[in-house]
Amino acid sequence: MAQLLDGRIYSEEALAEVTEKVKALKKSGVTPGLAVILAGDDPASQTYVRNKGKACEKTGIYSRTIILPADVSQAELEKTIRELNDDPKIDGILVQLPLPRGLDEKRALACILPEKDADGFHVLNAGRLMLGQSGTLPCTPKGVLRMLRLAGVELDGKKAVVVGRSNIVGKPVAMMLLNENATVTICHSHTEDLKEVTKQADVLVVAVGKPGLITGDMVKPGAAVVDVGINRINGVLSGDVDFDSVEPVAGWISPVPGGVGLMTVAMLMDNVVTLATARAGKA
Repeated sequence: MAQLLDGRIYSEEALAEVTEKVKALKKSGVTPGLAVILAGDDPASQTYVRNKGKACEKTGIYSRTIILPADVSQAELEKTIRELNDDPKIDGILVQLPLPRGLDEKRALACILPEKDADGFHVLNAGRLMLGQSGTLPCTPKGVLRMLRLAGVELDGKKAVVVGRSNIVGKPVAMMLLNENATVTICHSHTEDLKEVTKQADVLVVAVGKPGLITGDMVKPGAAVVDVGINRINGVLSGDVDFDSVEPVAGWISPVPGGVGLMTVAMLMDNVVTLATARAGKA
């Protein structure tokens, strides 16, 4: 039976650490601030934004949510971002993705100052990750690595397989695993014989958005399996990993819900505190 990579426990620990950091900053006259821009009325995005607001309230971070209509122009979206760049109360800016059709995501993210990039998606921070330099890390990959470390999963010298090559999860988590001295393979929709690759993994991270893609016969016994997928089927959340068949084989496994998603929010809070500390010259 696999050890559960319990996002509820790990995220509570991370949020408790953030709360203490916020208290220390406030004593020195600094209140960390996060601004979230939500364009449109996508229900999933609305839920994510509410969860981020609750986490800010819990940790003592100042929070502002800017809601824009689905038909907002690119110019208006970028104007909103630039105003937040200039706002001294805001240390971190997050543009909730996906944006409504017709808006240019890359242009919007490029408008955020790198030193206020709470999500770690700015091209400068992505480049820093590639080069192994210090910068804001994307929240979900950062949460994955935090879970693995807290669980005591060995990464140095181990074989890691990442299924998915998105800029949000797949690529950055692969780079972060590489920086931990794992030997990393990235799989995607053109990978031949996926099963043969995943069965070699000591650490398997899956982030493609295909429910039940990874089954027990595709997993190396004792492997750490991290499910980043979030799929809604008939109103029920499920991951990319078939939990019931993989759990008896794996050494560690993250559930959906209750896994990486909670860590993503916690790492966002951690990023905001880090940005606030740096901006206040207290790093």
